[in-house]
Amino acid sequence: MNATGTIDRPVTHDPKKQAPMTSSLREPSGSAISAVSTTGASDSRQNRNREMQLIPEALARAHMTERLREADAERQAVRLVAARRMQRRAERVSMRARRALAMAVMN
Repeated sequence: MNATGTIDRPVTHDPKKQAPMTSSLREPSGSAISAVSTTGASDSRQNRNREMQLIPEALARAHMTERLREADAERQAVRLVAARRMQRRAERVSMRARRALAMAVMN
């Protein structure tokens, strides 16, 4: 067998550099196979290759989106903790001021 590449293991993965499909000698020249266009097959193969090449990029984009969402949630939690701390501090100051006012009025 002197085949340089097969359908499963082509010589090159670039669809433009692959050899065009030819009809076998057993089929007559006017058979239904000639009506089928090979450009659609190479286009779908090229789209599939492009999609496969874009998978790591899509995964990285999804990972970064998730990390940004986590960071935003973390920032929101830190702001909430700080707001509660300031609220408690303000309540303590308010109570101190009330006590001071009450002591001033009683004396």
